[in-house]
Formats: sequence, structure tokens, C-alpha cells
Amino acid sequence: MNIVGIDIGYSNLKIAFGNSGSGSPVTVLRPAGAAPADRFGKRLDGKLQEDFINVLVNGKEYVAGVSPDRAQVWNRSLHEDYSATDSYMALFKAGLSLSGMRQIDALVTGLPVSQFLEDKKKKFLERVMQGTHLISPGVTIEVSNVKVVPQPIGGFVDFLFNTREDIEDANVLIVDPGFFSVDWVVVNNNEIRDQSSGTSLNACSVMLEEVAREINQKFDAKINIESIENAIRKNKSSVMVMGQRVELSSFLKSAREKIGPAVSELIQQAVRKEGKDIDLVILVGGGAYLYFDVIKQAFPRQKVLVSQESVFTNCRGFWAYGASGQ
Repeated sequence: MNIVGIDIGYSNLKIAFGNSGSGSPVTVLRPAGAAPADRFGKRLDGKLQEDFINVLVNGKEYVAGVSPDRAQVWNRSLHEDYSATDSYMALFKAGLSLSGMRQIDALVTGLPVSQFLEDKKKKFLERVMQGTHLISPGVTIEVSNVKVVPQPIGGFVDFLFNTREDIEDANVLIVDPGFFSVDWVVVNNNEIRDQSSGTSLNACSVMLEEVAREINQKFDAKINIESIENAIRKNKSSVMVMGQRVELSSFLKSAREKIGPAVSELIQQAVRKEGKDIDLVILVGGGAYLYFDVIKQAFPRQKVLVSQESVFTNCRGFWAYGASGQ
């Protein structure tokens, strides 16, 4: 069976794909910028941009999988209806194209916890992702079955897939710091504890806005969050400001100390509803390291782990979920 796990975030597009019998999937990471093709500039030499993924959405040509600041006169979506936008659909089709598959037997994706609990959003996503998709002129991809799960569940399944620990009876808290929202779920005996799961909007975008504000204030300059976001995506420790390199570590630490407590307090309040203490905390997703200190301070007695290559944990888990036939 051809399986695709796709994590369409507000900052990154992550996909994991491969045959269910392959043991592990191929993973691909691309920025989550997507806009109509006419919003992008041309190369000086007239050649096509090599990093552009061109797809059709409602008959209109879109470019997807690039940094959001590449598009001109275009703002990316940072709202709860993101999954209903043309940009989201462009990224979905870009993900299908990157898989190289023309027939996909099972596709698994996720929604933020608060949105997943809205049944209509889950059903809408299943409906629009299933079926035959026109990617570009003459190229179609068929998706036979679609499953939508709470976003952090991908990270939990990935952890189970790669661990030898027996945690079936443990109360496990999975925290997924994304660009738009920080999501968390509590899992016990392979069941999601809805009353202890939730979403906070004090996410990576808010933290990066604070970093940009502090840098701008200190250097009397103007830097946007996309520049900081791109640096983090490329594992760079600094950004260029007014012709000089500025290290990000101290600004990230300051922003984390301001933004983080609001998130950890919400999570602590949610898990108080449990009749049993949290046994293990797993941080997943691209923002895992940004929130590690915050979560460790909130749960000082518990083991707090960050998944390996955390940016891929959800899509790898989605793939494993699909490969298991659930």
C-alpha cells in the first residue's frame, strides 16, 4: 500500500511517504508559503525558479513550498480557517506531488486539537482530500482513503514506533508547539483524554514576533519574523541586521520567558483534571526545542523528551498510523 503522512503547518510543509512494507518512510521538509503564481518575481536570467512547486487550485496556478516572504503583496493565513484556504490546498497538492505517487491508498493528516474537536472541520478535510486531484495540466493523483487525527497524535505514534519502552499504562502528555498554536493531548491506554487536551495560541509565531520586536528596539532597525523563521529553519544561530550578524539565542531566551508561562499554565490547568499524575512528557514538532525549558520547568519531576528530528515527528507518525491499517 502507498501511504502518505502529511503535516501542513503554518510555517512548514512536512511529508512522509512510502510503501507500508518499507519499514520507514521518506521525509521531505519545505517552507509553507503558497500564493498565486503571479505574486512571485521572475529570475533575472529568465529561467524557472528551481524551488517552486507549481500546482493548480480551482483552475488557478499557485506556487507552493517556498518561504512565505517570497510572495509579493500577499499575506499568509494565520487563522483557524487555514485548512479551508486555497493556500492550504496548494500545499496539500504540493505534498502529493513531492511523494512522486500517482495512486495513494491511505493519507493521514492532523488538525490542531481545538479544530479537531469541531467535527465539521474534520469531515470537511476528509472530504476535500479524498478523491482525484488535478495537480498540473495532465497530471492527476488519486487518494483512496483519508484519516484526520489530532495533530500531536502523530508525534505519539512516532514515539511508540521508535521506542522500546512499555508505556501502555502511562499517562503521557504530548506537547506540539507549532507556528500558529501549541497543542497538547494526554494519552493513557491508547486512548485520548479529551478533557485534558487543548490548544494555546501563544505559539512560535507569537514568540518570534517578540524576538523581532526586541531586536528592532535594540538596534533601531526593521526585521520581520520571516527572517528569523528562515534562520531557525536552516539551523542558523544568527540573522543579518543592518549589515551585521546578530545572535538569536539571548533574544529567544527573553521571548521564551515572556511567552512560555502562559502556555505552561494552561497545560498545567488542563492536566489537573486527571486522576493520575503525568508520567512522561514528549515534545514533538518543529518548535519543540523552543519550548523545552518552559515545559521542563512546568513538569520538573517528570521525564521530558524531545523526539528525534522533531520537525518530522507528526508526519512520520501519520505515516506509521496509516501503515498500521488503523
